[in-house]
Formats: sequence, C-alpha cells, structure tokens
Amino acid sequence: MAACCGCCSALKPRWKRLVDNIFPVNPEDGLVKNEMDKLTFYAISSPEKLDRIGTYLEKKLASDINRRRIGLIFVAMDALDQLLVSCHSHSLNLFVESFLKMVQKLLELDEPDLQILATQSFVKFTNIEEDTPSYHRRYDFFVSKFSSMCHSGTPNEEIRTRIQSAGLRGLQGVVRKTASDDLQVNIWEDVHMDKIVPSLLYNMHNESFMCLDLDSPKDEEHPAYIAEQVFRDLVCRGSYGNIRTVLRPVLIHMDNHKLWVPNDFAIKCFNIIMYSVQQQYAYLVVQMLMSHLDKCVNSDPAIKTSIIDVLFHSVLIAAGGSLGSGPSVLDVFNTLLRHLRISVDNKSQDEKAREMERKFEEAIITVIGEFANHLPDYQKIEIMMFVMGKFPQLDQEDIGISIDIQLQTMLLKTLQKVAATYKTIYMSNTFHPEFLTGLLQLSQLEDPSMRITVQEILHSLIDRHNNTPKFKAIVIQKDLGQLALNDSKVSGQDSLFMKKNNVQFYNHIMDNIQMESNKVDNYEALYCTMCLLAVELGSEEILTEMLRLGLDIQQGVLTQMSLPMTHKCAIHGLVAAFINIVAQLVGQTPLVQYVKEVIDIRRDEAPYLLPDFAFNRSNRPSSYSHIDNVQPKCLFDQATLQQFLVDCGQDASRLTTPIAVKPFSTLDKAVSGSGSDIGSINLELESAEGSPIFSRRWTDEEITVESLKKMLAEDNTEKKEEEARKRQEIYQTYRTAPFEEIVARSEQKSCNFHNKLTEILDMVSRPPDSPERMRKSLQMSPKAVFDVSFPDLFVY
Repeated sequence: MAACCGCCSALKPRWKRLVDNIFPVNPEDGLVKNEMDKLTFYAISSPEKLDRIGTYLEKKLASDINRRRIGLIFVAMDALDQLLVSCHSHSLNLFVESFLKMVQKLLELDEPDLQILATQSFVKFTNIEEDTPSYHRRYDFFVSKFSSMCHSGTPNEEIRTRIQSAGLRGLQGVVRKTASDDLQVNIWEDVHMDKIVPSLLYNMHNESFMCLDLDSPKDEEHPAYIAEQVFRDLVCRGSYGNIRTVLRPVLIHMDNHKLWVPNDFAIKCFNIIMYSVQQQYAYLVVQMLMSHLDKCVNSDPAIKTSIIDVLFHSVLIAAGGSLGSGPSVLDVFNTLLRHLRISVDNKSQDEKAREMERKFEEAIITVIGEFANHLPDYQKIEIMMFVMGKFPQLDQEDIGISIDIQLQTMLLKTLQKVAATYKTIYMSNTFHPEFLTGLLQLSQLEDPSMRITVQEILHSLIDRHNNTPKFKAIVIQKDLGQLALNDSKVSGQDSLFMKKNNVQFYNHIMDNIQMESNKVDNYEALYCTMCLLAVELGSEEILTEMLRLGLDIQQGVLTQMSLPMTHKCAIHGLVAAFINIVAQLVGQTPLVQYVKEVIDIRRDEAPYLLPDFAFNRSNRPSSYSHIDNVQPKCLFDQATLQQFLVDCGQDASRLTTPIAVKPFSTLDKAVSGSGSDIGSINLELESAEGSPIFSRRWTDEEITVESLKKMLAEDNTEKKEEEARKRQEIYQTYRTAPFEEIVARSEQKSCNFHNKLTEILDMVSRPPDSPERMRKSLQMSPKAVFDVSFPDLFVY
C-alpha cells in the first residue's frame, strides 16, 4: 500500500501533494509561487501538520543534496524561509527542529554558496520571536561552524570575504537569539565566548580597514565592519554576571597575537568596549585591565606601558560615578602604586630597558591623575593621604639620605597629579591635620627638585582663583592692581584655619628658605606659596603676621653665617618683593610708601638686595665679590612698620609677638599622629586663690595620639582578660560546686541588697537637717576635676 501511494500522487496526503507541487520542473524557474501560497495557507489553517511538512521537506532536501541538485536545494530553502516567516503557532518548535537540521546539513557541505545560503536562512530564523521557548535546542554546532567560517582561508579573496561575512552574520544571529533569553542555551559560557570573541577580533584586525579615516565611507559588507558591529552588540548585551566572560578572551587574544605593542588595535577594541558596555559596569573593564596588569608584572616594560595606555583611554571614557562606586578606589591606587614601586626597584643595566621602565612609570602617573579626575573631591584627599603613606618612614636626620630618590620623585609626581584635579573650597576640608603635617614634612627633602614639587602641590591646593601664574616670578610689583588678582573676602572658616595652622606654615617656610641647596627655582616656588597664602587667607591679623614672617626671614639671613652670599642676596630680594605685596594687600598708604622708600634706597645703594640682580640666572660668583655688609637703612625696620600700622588704626601687637616655633615631628608621626602638637601643651588649672591643689602640669612625657591609642588598647586588653577570667570562674562554679553552696551565695547577695535598700529608705525618711543625712551628703559631694575618671569613649 505504501509503495502504491508512493507511485500514485493522488493517493498521497494533501500536505505531501502541496509540498511536491512547489518544486518546478525546471529548477532554474524557482519556487512555484501559486503552489507556495496554497502550502502556506494550509500550514496556517492546519498548524498540527506543520511538523510533518518540515520533516518531509527535510527528507526531500537530503535527497537533493545527495544527488547534487543545487537548484532544488535553493527552492527548498526558499520554501522553508517563507513558512517560518508566515507561521506563528505553538507547533512551530517541531518545525524549527527540522529546519535547523536542514541548515546544519548545508553548512556541513564544502560549497561556499550553500554555506552562505544556509547562513542567510539561519539569520532570518533568528529574527523571528517565538511564542514558546525551547529548552532542549542547542546551538553548539552553529557557534563552532560560524566561528570557523570567520577564519576562512579560501585562496579566492572574494569568496573568502563572502564566507567570513556570512559567518559573522551567523554569530550575530546566535547572539541575538540566545543572549537575552535565560531559557535558551547560555551563550555566555566560556566555551562559547572562547570561539565567538576571537573570531570577531580576527576580522576586526584588518589593517586596510583600520587605516580608513573616520569620515571616509566604509563598506558595510566588509567583514571588519560587520565584526565591529557584532562586537558592539555583544558587549552591549553583557550584564554584571557575564561581561567578564567577554573581556577575558579579548585579553587572551591580545597576548597570544602580541597585539599590545603597538597598541593601536588594543586601544580601538577597548574604546569600543567602553562605549558599548552599560555605564554601571564600566568599572569592571578597568578592574579586568588592572588584574591583567598584575599577571604581566614580569613582562616586557613596553607591554606593561601599552596596557597602562589602554587603561588610560578606558578611564578617559568611563563615567566618574561608575568608577567611584565600583571596586575599592584605594585598591586601584594601591595596585598602580605597587607597579610603580616594582618598576622603580628594577635597576636594569640596559639603558633601553631603563628608558622603557621610565615611560611605564610616567604612564602610571598619568593614569592615576586621570582616574583621580573622575572621583569626588573627598576621595581625592583620601587618595593623596594614601599616596603619602607610601613614602618611607624616616627619622629626621635620615631625610634625603637613606631613601630611594627616584621612588620619592615618582610618588611626588603622583601626588602632584592628583592635587591638580582637586578643587579647594575650604582650606580646613583640604588640609586635614595629618595631611598638612605630612606634606610639609616632605618639603624638607634634600633634593631641590623634590622640594619644588612639594611647593607646586601646595600651589594647586591653596590657589582657588588661578593666581599662581601671577606669582611665578619674583619681581617688585609697583601696582598690585595690574595683576588683576582674583580674590574674595576671607571666610571665617578659612581665617580660623590659618590661625590654627599658621605656625606650621611659617616653620615650613623658614626651614625651606634657609637650605643651602636651594636654587632660583626653589626661591620662586617659596615666594609663590607665601603670596598665595597672603592672597587666599590674608585677613587683617594674618597679613600682620605675614609682615612678621618677612621680618623674621630678614633677621635670619643676617644671623645665618653659613649661607653663601648668593643665597643671602636672593633671600633679601624675596623678602623685599613679599613685603611689598603684603603692604599693598594691607592697603594703607603710609605703609606702602615706607616699603617703596626702602626699595628705592636698595635700588640706589644696594641693587644686589633686589630681585632684578639676585635672581638673574646669568650671574657668576664674581658678581658678588664687591658686596659688603648690609646697611641698616637698606633693611625693613620692625619698629617703623609697627608705628605705621598703629597710626592706621590696626592692631600691631602681632608684629612684636614672636612666632612660636614648633619643631617638626618625624614623618612617621606626621602621617599617623594628630595635627596639633599635643606634646607641647602645658595644662594648668589654678583656683582663684592660687591653691596648689588645683594645679597640675604634664611635662614629663610626650603625649601623642599614638600613645593614647596604645594606652586604651592596653586597658581594653586587661579588661577583656579580666572579664574572661570572671566568666570562667562563674562557669566552673555552676558546673562543679554543690547545690547548697550556690544557694548560699545567692542568699548572701539578696541579703546585701535588702540591707542597702533599708539603709537608703531610712535615710530618706529622716529630716533634711539631721546629722546622719548631712554626713551622707558630704560623702557624696563631687570630686575634683583631675580626680574624675572619664569614660573610655570620652578620652578616645
């Protein structure tokens, strides 16, 4: 019967007859359109027959493949495509299985045209949204086959380009079909990404295509263009859980094919990634690059420099919010600083290798600055304090001697890069006590260039109105108005900050200005710092103290015999220019006139005490041979300045009050201790009658925050040990003691409580003036202040 049905078409089922009728007698005529419309209508009307239609079409296609009937193969695939697009039913899953088997058979052939035809049909299928998911459908074969097509090595360039383009379109279809559907196969698994991502990168790395200008028209059918679009789509679909599976093959591909040097292609790839990835996951890209840099710690410096360069471009694109809210910011900076330290410690004898290491170090500093630029200001302060913590902990006498100068230079440059991105609003928020003390400590380094860097860091943090360029050169400014200073009224908060920290700034300036290793650049940097302090924080009281600072510097030069004459002239010239600026900031005409007179005397009789001579870089030692002792009339007189201030109605008492010079603590204490010098505090509590019982002075030992923390830590340890011992005793008592003993102890505690309660009630019931009640009140009188035991939290 079956054989009879096969010979006689009239006995075939209708759906078979409809399928047979769509095939033309001559394959070149293509699909019979009228018969195809009948088959489509039948499939829509009877969806339960759709799976049988698909199975029958698959059988006929297999027969045509075996007989090499290429024309009929194209007809069958055309019919399948039309049925897929037209039929949307719950039974489409079964038809799809037959369809995918036919596509797979075509892809397994060696005919390029049939492979391209199968790919085109698969892409049409991926554009269809199915009503119900398929849990058992697998795409492993398609991922492998399309990836191999992307690496086609066919000699014919035109055919190779068509096959590669088809493979890329196929991969795009697989990603589109599975990436957004959790019920489909997990395309984000490593086994799939290890095939998809390298295939895309292989086609993207086309030299002729990369050389095209951005504005020049590009062939949208070129494999490099298609690969780039598919890569963007893939990264864009990545979420927090799977973006790393995309980035890992990218890094491996760059390593295996040595694409880091030169890094043009690497920068292009990561630019695409940063622009395509979801904004909240941008920090993951930075994190992956940092981890890869850790793996390449022993690699060639050129490779590490290229990775850092890629990291720089990635940070440049990334949004500040995602970088700040992602991984620990301190971890990122710690990693970069660790690589900086490793690079500095690498004392290579090869000059070329050492030069590459220097480029790597400069690249790290650039990345740190760009990364910090994306962070909020409060985190920038934390980063600067963190960088300062990387400086060696040294004793005062070892500064600049037993340290690695190159490491210090790099850390200072890093600090300067971060400081340049910070915008100061209130000085107290910028200069935390620990940060300020540590920063001023760094200004005592022996190397003159390092001291200049520290001053430039101070300039970046103090200057809020871009006045630094106006004080770069030390000159006698006749009219301060010509500088067009951008200043504003000093706030109360800034005034309080300067009153609290003026001694630290003054000590810093006094110590730096007397160093014999100073050069012209050092004096210019110090002058700029002094002027910025006067402009930014120059309240009436502070300006008076600035005059006092200038007078103290002048007096220090006269008494400092070890300084060479070149340094003495330079300091006198600096003092003249600085006092001239401060006098004009004070704004009192008599004071300004007096300063002008002293400067004129110097110009006539001692020009070597003015900046024009003292900071002339063409001077030679012989230029100072004729200089004698400085005449008193060429100096600024303290009594005269004080009198002018008094005549103008200003408080001149600060001009005669000596500045309390506090010794700098070591760098270790500067970073970890308090900003105030607790050890120098003398606390006296005296009664009105001067009774010595209320007087107490702590001068025997130095009290610091560290000592207090240590004391509290010891107290806490002793308390914990005591509590543990008591708990153990109670535990042993209830575990081993007889029941009668436990009862006796409880009764004794209860009896003591009742006795105390009875005593209190008896005292309350007596009259207020009774002797017993008066005696109790005296016993409960408050203790003296120094006998009070403060709580631990209060002390801490």
